[in-house]
Amino acid sequence: MFETTIAAISTPLEEGAISIVRVSGDDAVAIVQSIFDRDITHAKSHTVHYGFIVDGGEPVDEVLVSVFRAPKTYTREDIVEISCHGGVFITRKILTLVLGHGAQMARPGEFTERAFYHGRIDLTQAEAIKDMIEATNETAGQMAVKGIRGSIRALIQPLIDQIMDIIAQIEVNIDYPEYEDIEQLTNEKLLPMINEWLTDIEAILRRAQTGQMAKNGIDTVIIGRPNVGKSSLLNALLEEDKAIVTDIAGTTRDLVEGQIRIGPAQLNLIDTAGLRHSDDKIEQIGIEKTVEKLKQAQLVLLVLDGSEPLTDEDQELLDLTKTKTRLIVHNKSDLTEAPTEGIWISAQNHDIQALLDALTDLYQKDIIKKDPLLSNERQIGLIMQAQSDMLHAKEALEAGMEPDLVEIDIQSAHNHLKEIFGEVSREDLLDTLFSNFCLGK
Repeated sequence: MFETTIAAISTPLEEGAISIVRVSGDDAVAIVQSIFDRDITHAKSHTVHYGFIVDGGEPVDEVLVSVFRAPKTYTREDIVEISCHGGVFITRKILTLVLGHGAQMARPGEFTERAFYHGRIDLTQAEAIKDMIEATNETAGQMAVKGIRGSIRALIQPLIDQIMDIIAQIEVNIDYPEYEDIEQLTNEKLLPMINEWLTDIEAILRRAQTGQMAKNGIDTVIIGRPNVGKSSLLNALLEEDKAIVTDIAGTTRDLVEGQIRIGPAQLNLIDTAGLRHSDDKIEQIGIEKTVEKLKQAQLVLLVLDGSEPLTDEDQELLDLTKTKTRLIVHNKSDLTEAPTEGIWISAQNHDIQALLDALTDLYQKDIIKKDPLLSNERQIGLIMQAQSDMLHAKEALEAGMEPDLVEIDIQSAHNHLKEIFGEVSREDLLDTLFSNFCLGK
């Protein structure tokens, strides 16, 4: 399928100690040999060779050339990597020489695309490689490692096997009728198997949101009426003065954002305008943004002024957020007498340990378990389509339709699950997926 030899810079194109120019394809060794002053024609796989890249006999850079022979490589093609000094000019110069001697410039993601098409990895592993590159926190990195090692296949393959068992029951009955009564076959064999499958897939989908939160962070909105200390709390959590803090109610007019780590979880913090009835046009816009963010929030930190009794506005916020995952935070503990129950802090004094402990208890044990997690919208969407197919099949069987007529829905569920791995593929989807990779990967 891939007849050309490709090349690209696989490290960031900026000043640094080392840069790597990667070459993959049948002519990789020959192309690099034509600009390298040492003989690597018959070099063994996984060996490193010292020498100089030359241009017309003149040295260009002192390098290390690593040779990897197919099929035990990332792409299952011959790969040669040139490790050169990390200057932008030198790196570009070496890439230009490689291209000038017969290689073609690799498209974004083409090395990984070749690994996929050559059977080195499946599509979920390719996506995990991209997730590893883009990981912004430890949990996202751990999930990416598991994905690269095939955790998604381990999660989904049993569902595919169950579908094949269901199809086998239908096919065997068509060829070798065991039941004269179709209703008996449906009730004794097919429906119990389908119900078990639906239970398993529902459990996977329930944890999908956890996977997305672990990968992308937990969208956390800090809300409260004006002047209860929301901006002070954001600054204390971020350990920097990011939000403006004054005694004037309504100071925060727009959203202020930042990120913190709580154990394995990343919180995407959003400080919002205080919720109250206001005639100020600009403040009203801020309040509207707050309401919109509140709808999307995965966690709410509802801040109350612990030095004052609850107000009607406080009660409105308590009612508004009662269906959300939330922590109720009583601020200004330094202005009240010995609080006992609840989460009490003094944001202005950066005394927020009680809140940090509550956040740790909330997420540290459950954000990621040993079980594999889905964290990819494409994968989740295909699983939901498979679930919908199987629900249609179940409804049809319960309505008395013959099993062989329902098999088309069951086969559709099978195809949607196989598409997760790229084994039933759409070329337009694959092209889009790999084009989002960085150049050189």
